[in-house]
Amino acid sequence: MNRLRRLTVDARWPVAVAAGATVVVSGWVGRADLRELHGGLLLSVTLFLLAIAVGETARLTILTGRETSPMSTAAALGLALSLLKFQGSAGHVGAALVTAVVACGIIVGSLLLRATGARVSWVDMSARVAGAWVAPVLYRYVRFDGQTLVQWQEAWAHHRWLVGLVMLLVGGVAMLVDLVLEAAVRAGRDQAPLLPAVIDEVRSTVALATALVTSGALIALAAHAIGIAALPLFLFPLVLTSFAVQRYASIRLTYRQTIGALSGLTERAGYTVTDHGQRVAQLSLAVGRDLGMGQRELTDLEYAALLHDLGQVALREPIPMGATVLVAPADQQRIAHDGAEIVRTTGVLDNVAAILEAQTTPYRQVREFGQDLPLASRIIKVANAYDDLSAPGGENDERAIERIHLGLGYEYDPRVVDSLTRVLDRRRRLTTAHG
Repeated sequence: MNRLRRLTVDARWPVAVAAGATVVVSGWVGRADLRELHGGLLLSVTLFLLAIAVGETARLTILTGRETSPMSTAAALGLALSLLKFQGSAGHVGAALVTAVVACGIIVGSLLLRATGARVSWVDMSARVAGAWVAPVLYRYVRFDGQTLVQWQEAWAHHRWLVGLVMLLVGGVAMLVDLVLEAAVRAGRDQAPLLPAVIDEVRSTVALATALVTSGALIALAAHAIGIAALPLFLFPLVLTSFAVQRYASIRLTYRQTIGALSGLTERAGYTVTDHGQRVAQLSLAVGRDLGMGQRELTDLEYAALLHDLGQVALREPIPMGATVLVAPADQQRIAHDGAEIVRTTGVLDNVAAILEAQTTPYRQVREFGQDLPLASRIIKVANAYDDLSAPGGENDERAIERIHLGLGYEYDPRVVDSLTRVLDRRRRLTTAHG
């Protein structure tokens, strides 16, 4: 199980290939249905396409750090679950054409966003395109007892609650596949273990995913009664929600910028070397991801790593090179305590203060006395020691690792040190590959 939790897979190229295959296959197979679109059905499909494309331009950044397009996702699910019957025929618009419309909407919206100068992650977009087929195929192609679910929808005309339940189930499966693909892409980009990334993605977005699945089902159910007017009617609440989420995201960004500025205080005052806090934060995050920490834990870890030397401002004389790893344990503890007390005065960073308070505690306190020492504190202790020992004027990388291994199990958590070794090995391989 531990080996499975540490499994690292770079799924970016496979997902990109799958996205290309989705576009080509769905476009080729759905071309026959495209020729049959006329009148109101053509208008409905076109409006869904526009809604998906416009929704892609209104992206939000959620807690996991990835961008999401709630209006586009809800519109895509609504299209996949809608009846969409050809006039004068018992046939329905097939899964291939629906998939092609959703994929094209995502691509067109991304191109529009890129044209405005915004940053677009084509790999993340590929993950969404690669998962665009799930809901249409399940609802419009796979047969249950000889009929597709869209055909069962007509048979259950007097049991709308049952139709709605099936729509929610199909939308839930489609959303789960989409989250897994996006988590796999993010894990490959961050070089993080796959399974923890998937678990964290699902856990962090379950509320939003539920709302989008419900909105998609409501659009499809209402379209049967009031037609295409259901699309703007049920997307409008998502527009209002987007404003609230964007405001929250801007507050979080300001928060991060303020903490970054506070982190630079020790550097500008001459207590620490240039960019020490940033390096420790980046290394701590890499180790945290390697150990499978969730995004909420990683956020606290980043803040604490940026502020881990804040207590040095209370010193009468700076430590040479700001290397706290080289001073007496009592001095280390005083610096950690002073930094934690400064952070506690904010009244909103209690978790970060607790991490800072424990950052100098030796690992033997856990091993011998069972003390509850936060994993984030153990990570910062190792990352700070590595940067202090390998910084200019310190020792080289290999000697730094050797020094850390001398304190293995006593000062430093062996699991964290093993993770640090893996992270550094990956960095060296990337440097060699790009060098």
